[in-house]
Amino acid sequence: MVVRFTGKSNILNTVVKPYTEVVSEQHGTGREFIYRTFHVSLDDDELVWHRDKKNRVVHVLSGSGWQLQLDDSLPEDLKIGQDYHILKETFHRVIKGQNDLVVRIENI
Repeated sequence: MVVRFTGKSNILNTVVKPYTEVVSEQHGTGREFIYRTFHVSLDDDELVWHRDKKNRVVHVLSGSGWQLQLDDSLPEDLKIGQDYHILKETFHRVIKGQNDLVVRIENI
């Protein structure tokens, strides 16, 4: 298991991410899961439009009031227990809710 802190930093050339994450491999399957926590205390402007290099399945573990917005679409509420498929190179963003958001991500 690998733990990475990706919070704010004052070091030049550091990529700043608005979440903390833990990477875990499911034994015997070769599947890797990324667990990310988006803290409610982050600033709205830290949640930027971006694209990922791989297709992803995002499974919501906890959080209320958070939304996912895909390019050319209206935001949709993120619901605990649901999977959201994001195709590679699709612009998207997360919109902040009322408490911390925890998701499990699998690159597919």
